[in-house]
Amino acid sequence: MPMKMTFRWYGEGNDRIKLSDIKQIPGVDGIVWALHYKMPGEIWEIDEIAKVKEQLDEYGFNMDVVESVNVHDDIKIGLPTRDAYIENYKQTIRNLSKFGVKVICYNFMPIFDWTRSDLFHPIGDGSTALFYQKDMIQNDYNAMAKYILDFTEKYNMSFPGWEPERMARLDELFKAYEGIDHEKLWANLKYFLEAIMPTCRECDIKMAIHMDDPPWDIFGLPRLLVDEPSIDRFLRMVDDEHNCLTLCSGSLNANPDNNVADIVRKHVSRIAFAHIRNVKHFDNGDFSEASHRDCDGDTGIIDILKAYHDGGFDGYIRPDHGRHLWDEVPGKVRPGYGLYDRALGIMYMLGVWDTLDKIGG
Repeated sequence: MPMKMTFRWYGEGNDRIKLSDIKQIPGVDGIVWALHYKMPGEIWEIDEIAKVKEQLDEYGFNMDVVESVNVHDDIKIGLPTRDAYIENYKQTIRNLSKFGVKVICYNFMPIFDWTRSDLFHPIGDGSTALFYQKDMIQNDYNAMAKYILDFTEKYNMSFPGWEPERMARLDELFKAYEGIDHEKLWANLKYFLEAIMPTCRECDIKMAIHMDDPPWDIFGLPRLLVDEPSIDRFLRMVDDEHNCLTLCSGSLNANPDNNVADIVRKHVSRIAFAHIRNVKHFDNGDFSEASHRDCDGDTGIIDILKAYHDGGFDGYIRPDHGRHLWDEVPGKVRPGYGLYDRALGIMYMLGVWDTLDKIGG
């Protein structure tokens, strides 16, 4: 079976892109979805999931991949309350399985999800993109959080991992994570995975962890999934076919020392979900998102796709962050998740894949 192309959608009333728009992109069979109003630790109820299924069924999309079922901080910190939240997570897995979900994408990043310093950075061709200015992500986490939250409030948007309810408790959260170093976070991740693996096996759902973005510690918080050795450790730590990766080319390649194609070749059988995006590096450590075209960034998109193709990858794949094109300005587009550049990215990826099929390698 070939890889399965998908498109991330934030839901009715939460995404200006319509399912009817996505339907017109060739090759897209599935929608990567979530219940974005749910807080970490809450159970995703059957009637809530059923509403999304009804919306996707109208356009013939599958709902095989969900992103993100966020992990409660108490689980990451290892508090005694974690077991109750893990039981809730198991029930969510069971409920999702009733609707044919095959893959759950999640992350184990403390406090902050993805981190950027500019959501609409001009990149020289009239478009804008997400941008990371290294010297701005230093000690003052409140300033960065305020920038993100001011944007979401102004334009009435919610970002997974940046929920205002959690961000209002930033100082409290940082205090709760005091003493949580890399080894303790690894131990808490292992505890979580060992607890849910029996449920994943029972429901035949793969847990696919997303790489940390960016792949280095920020604000004194440990990051785990940052390079090939840490990915090796993760897969050995809980060696189960349902313990898998969401391999994000852009997250890993924010560090130019990471060779994503090599990691794909090594672990293709444990990659359940592939995020493909391109990153342009700058000498001072800054980076910008770029178009999916191989030569527009430094990620090695063609080599990565060839590694997936050579490895017989038949999992799910989606274009990740794209530029904001044409009329996609603040207030009209979710940062990183416009329609046009992701559609162009899909056509580029399918063009590479079809060519590899044609030439047989």
